[in-house]
Amino acid sequence: MYAVIETGGKQYRVAPGDVVRVETLAGDVGSEIEFGRVLAVVNDANEVAAGSAVAGARVKGTISEHGRGDKIIVFKFKRKKQYKRTIGHRQNYTQVTVSEILA
Repeated sequence: MYAVIETGGKQYRVAPGDVVRVETLAGDVGSEIEFGRVLAVVNDANEVAAGSAVAGARVKGTISEHGRGDKIIVFKFKRKKQYKRTIGHRQNYTQVTVSEILA
């Protein structure tokens, strides 16, 4: 069984026991979190439920870590104009361990 959830403007395919890195969520490490925006649920018989059929579905998980991702280098350059800019970016994330899917 797995579900497709939406959080932070992105969609994730999750199953019980999965560990996913999502955009930063409020909460302490070890606290329970619930994703209410479930887009689809696929059961063990490969039957897909989506739309109004999963209106009450929820995915529960536990926050296991807060952190920052790897640095990404952003380089801007315009030829013949003596223009160069280099900046770095590290995105914050929350690591969530999915415990169960309530469909």
